[in-house]
This record gives sequence, C-alpha cells and structure tokens, in this order.
Amino acid sequence: MLIPALMEKKKKGRRAFFGLAVLFLLAWVLPAAGASVEERVLKAWTRRGDYTEGNGTQTVTIKVTYYSAEYIEALVRSEAEKNLWTNDEEERYRYSLLKTLNLDECIAFHVDFNTTGTPVFLMPFDRHLKLYAGKRVLEPVDYDKRFNFKLQGQRDGMIWFPRYDAKTGKSLLEGVKDLRLLISGSISQATTRAGDVRFVWDITGDDPSVLNTGKAASRLEVDRLIKRLEKLNAERASLRSQLDVVEKELDEIDRRVDELQRQ
Repeated sequence: MLIPALMEKKKKGRRAFFGLAVLFLLAWVLPAAGASVEERVLKAWTRRGDYTEGNGTQTVTIKVTYYSAEYIEALVRSEAEKNLWTNDEEERYRYSLLKTLNLDECIAFHVDFNTTGTPVFLMPFDRHLKLYAGKRVLEPVDYDKRFNFKLQGQRDGMIWFPRYDAKTGKSLLEGVKDLRLLISGSISQATTRAGDVRFVWDITGDDPSVLNTGKAASRLEVDRLIKRLEKLNAERASLRSQLDVVEKELDEIDRRVDELQRQ
C-alpha cells in the first residue's frame, strides 16, 4: 500500500509542478506576444541590406522603411503605449506624423545608413534613387539634404516620391502590386560589388483610407481646405487683375470709336 501511495503523491507533485510551469510560461509568453504585435508590423515594412568592401575597409548597412497605413498605425500605437499617452496626445502625434509624411501628395520612405571605415559620399543623393511602381519609374521630389554631406557612422532621414501623375492627377499606385526602391550601387565601395541595391514591398494589402478617420484626419482635412482656399483666392486675384486689364482696354477702344464717329 505504501508504494501506490508514494506513486500517487509523485503524480500529484508532477501535476502541480507542470501546472506552475505552464502558468509561468503563459505569464512570460503572453505579455511578450501582446507587446510584440506592433514590433512585428514595424519590422514587416522595413528592409535591410548589409554590404562589405572586399578587404573589409568599409561596411555599409542600409535600412529602408515604407510608410504604409499599417506601419503608421502600428507606430502610433507603439509610441502611445510606450509613452503612456492620453487619447489627445496620441491624436496630436498622429497629426504631426501624417503632416510630416505628406501622404496626400507623396509616397514616403525612411532611410537609415550605418557605415564604418572609409566614408561614403552620396551627393547628389536624389540622383542615386529610383522607385519602380508597376511599369512607372519615379524620381524623388524631396529628400533629407543631410544625405548630401560626407557620411561616416549613422545617419537617417526621409525620401519622398510623387503619389499622383502631374499631368492626369491619377494615383501612381492605382493597380500597383509592389514597390521596388533602387539605390545605385555606386554610392560606396561596399555596394559596388553587389551592384544596385533593391528593396521590394508588397503593397496589395495596403489601404491608406484607414488613415482618414479621427481627429488627426479632420485636422489634416482642414489644413488641405485652407491650402486650397489660399490657392483659389490667389487664382481669383490673378483673374481679377486680368479682367481689369481687359476692361480698361475695352474702355479705351470705346472712347476711340466715339471719337472717330464724331469726326
């Protein structure tokens, strides 16, 4: 009778230990999984390349992030949780971020260079960049001018490409399945051997319309409307000036016609 009792006691001990182990594992894994949701999204939209010059005198690491709607939402949530922001603080950050990205007019990327050894010279930086959107090849409309200075160590900044066709006004991303950013391999000794650096993003699931809600979106719409009003007012002033010139000429012609008819 003693042996079965001891065996039962051992079984209960093992079950208790197993239960505690599971609770410990869940307590460790679940918070980590919850906290890593935004991190996984942020990493999903970032691409990285590591390059080394043949004899090791230069290394270059390039990280590029495409600002998709999903990435932006994850970034805002991550910053809000990290800084314990209120809803108003979160909306202010969202507004500031969206205003900086200028997604109404541009396709935005964040680029991070980290170099060791021989310096890298990127000037003029925009000449080294091309964005393939379907069959279209886009040139940058703006970028962080710090990239034009000698680069040694770490430096990061933004690049913007046009979102709409200048002639037709149509979205350049309509029907596009992926974006391919090309950085010329001639930017450094480390990348020359590998050739042009290419980063690709699948954007079929990207939906920018999800950003058009909330206080931040309303503030941005107000900004856009004010900007549009300023443009229309300037056009109206220009048209009025042209009309004044035409009316003045008409008056002069009428006076001259009257003079001629009285002769």
